[in-house]
Amino acid sequence: MTLYAFVCADKPGALQLRLDTRPEHVAHLTRLNEAGKLAFAGPFLGDDGKPTGSLVVVKAETIEEARSIAESDPYAKAGLFASIEVKAWTWTFNNPEA
Repeated sequence: MTLYAFVCADKPGALQLRLDTRPEHVAHLTRLNEAGKLAFAGPFLGDDGKPTGSLVVVKAETIEEARSIAESDPYAKAGLFASIEVKAWTWTFNNPEA
């Protein structure tokens, strides 16, 4: 398995969409976690302390599988993100599995 980081930037002015979609997003991440696919996740914050995007790191066999996971996120389906980058990633320091 390879780790893949999703670097997601919210569309400007989309905070309410994020808040409205959050329960489905959290349920999605919970299912990924229960399946052993989620390494970690959390929001990026703006200077005002409000979310401006997301960082999600998953375990997947291929980048195609990782992209499919990213596209299935309720935030992505709702149109919250202006962009989603999916990149292979190596956890070098403080990796709890190392």
